[in-house]
Amino acid sequence: MTRKAFPVLYVANVRRSVEFYTMLGYEPTYQFPLDGDPHYVGLERGESSLGLSDANWPEAQLGITVGSAPRFELFVYVDDVEAEVERFRTAGHPVLQEPANMPWGERQAYLADPEGNPVALATPI
Repeated sequence: MTRKAFPVLYVANVRRSVEFYTMLGYEPTYQFPLDGDPHYVGLERGESSLGLSDANWPEAQLGITVGSAPRFELFVYVDDVEAEVERFRTAGHPVLQEPANMPWGERQAYLADPEGNPVALATPI
């Protein structure tokens, strides 16, 4: 039986990252602990899932120290790249690359998440 798989991002501030990914259309579905400051939050966006975990978790559990950003790139399809870029810019999030037409047939821009990781926003042309 095939079961769902999803990435877990290690972040310095779980609440701040939840706010960012909520702006991208993700909805929190689970938090641990249930009360107080979360150490982990599960998010859903359509059929996509994402976990956000406190960056201290891998060291405490596995003896692994989290490196510096960027540690991943997330690619998100949106309805209107320009509108989303402006919404994030207004909220104070850095725009790494302004919207541009790509040779593969998409309009694309890049934001930085609160950890400095690149997040691509794209719309088919």
